[in-house]
Amino acid sequence: MTLPELYIIRHGETEWNRAARMQGGLDSALTELGRAQADQVAATLAGVIHPDTHDLWSSPQGRALATAEPISKVTGCPVVAVDGLREIHMGDWVGLSRSEIDAKWPAPSPDEHFIEFYRRAPNAESFPALWDRVGQVLDQIQRPTVIITHGFTSRFLRTRALGLSLDDIGRVDGGQGVIFRIKNGQHEIFEK
Repeated sequence: MTLPELYIIRHGETEWNRAARMQGGLDSALTELGRAQADQVAATLAGVIHPDTHDLWSSPQGRALATAEPISKVTGCPVVAVDGLREIHMGDWVGLSRSEIDAKWPAPSPDEHFIEFYRRAPNAESFPALWDRVGQVLDQIQRPTVIITHGFTSRFLRTRALGLSLDDIGRVDGGQGVIFRIKNGQHEIFEK
């Protein structure tokens, strides 16, 4: 699959990110840092993307839309909410802190990789289901697109867009306040 240039961004820091709580399908407000991250991303994209040549897609969840809003303001690109960009559903872990999860569902090993940690969330959306969902989103992209999404969804999107497999998901870095660009099959942090 040959894709146009993509700019993939995780939403800014939220109150629940700061408190290490699982959000999944729930929402919490951007923190002051999260709003600053959104403004910085917007400033970086100003003059780089244009409504006549680029699309601006966002998860319909509030934290992603709040991150997309300043980008829309400075670029003139309207925000299109795309349901397939929602965060992975965390099942029984939604709203819980890491310590609450560890108390009820202890890790099988103290060295458990974060991907395996998320994989064992009871009643959560499966990794193959999220993989298929992001594939459907990528199939809809027609021109260079800025995508505002979430931590796991971003990793899955980028892994799939790079032509890697679901088993490679742990090889793709994350981060808030970072613009990941995929261009000509290459993955990089975009800075103006």
